Amino acid sequence: MDVTVVFTLLLIGSLTEAQLQQQPDPDSNSYLKPAGSHVEAGNPSEHQQTCTQDINAALREMSASLAGLKVEVKYLQKQNEAHEKELELQKRELDKLKQQDQAHEGELITIKASANITENQVEALRREGEVKQVAFSASLMDSGHGDIGPFNAQTPLVFRNVVTNIGNAYNPNTGFFIAPVRGVYHFVFHIHGHGHASHATGAVLFKNGERTFIAYEYQPSHFASTANSVTLLLEVGDVVFLRQWENTRIHDSDNHHTTFSGHLIFTM
Repeated sequence: MDVTVVFTLLLIGSLTEAQLQQQPDPDSNSYLKPAGSHVEAGNPSEHQQTCTQDINAALREMSASLAGLKVEVKYLQKQNEAHEKELELQKRELDKLKQQDQAHEGELITIKASANITENQVEALRREGEVKQVAFSASLMDSGHGDIGPFNAQTPLVFRNVVTNIGNAYNPNTGFFIAPVRGVYHFVFHIHGHGHASHATGAVLFKNGERTFIAYEYQPSHFASTANSVTLLLEVGDVVFLRQWENTRIHDSDNHHTTFSGHLIFTM
């Protein structure tokens, strides 16, 4: 309810009560002339005039109070509007900060994803670099000395004394070299034997089941040594190994005369 209406109702109530209190009792002697007064006893007009003046004074006082209250209410309303505007600005600022926080979270997720991709790329490059480093070298016997063969058929040679095996592509248990990456490889093999009238010295290099180059030497006495090399384009998983040629003898010792070596030249 408006403040003006409230104070008006209160004023009316107060005036009504005052009028009731000021109204003379017809059975009383209130209209009798007081002692020392020049007013005629029992004159109601003079009494009503006095009451009216009191009421007007009260009205003026209440009007002034009401005007002051109106000013105060307007001031409070302005303060309230200012507070509401300030709260609205703070709310907008908070919403802006929330949006910025969400944007930062999105950026953080993107950065983390980029970091994971970068780490994966680095790891892939590291592994690729390791794969590109492929080389091995081994001799036939890991200890002692002796002859191998002769055999009636070609027999796989297993070079057990591994000197170098970068990339672990050579298996000293099977004698197989398995290509870890597509590329061009170079292989060298040296075969040593004692000269014999009936048996030569020789071995052949295979790529998968395909025969490539052979190293063969016949000497009826003393020593027989032979060697060969080959450059091959290998796919991942291709197998390269040596077989002793049939009816031949191969010798090795602690001096490591008979060897098998290979390395990756470049990837394709």
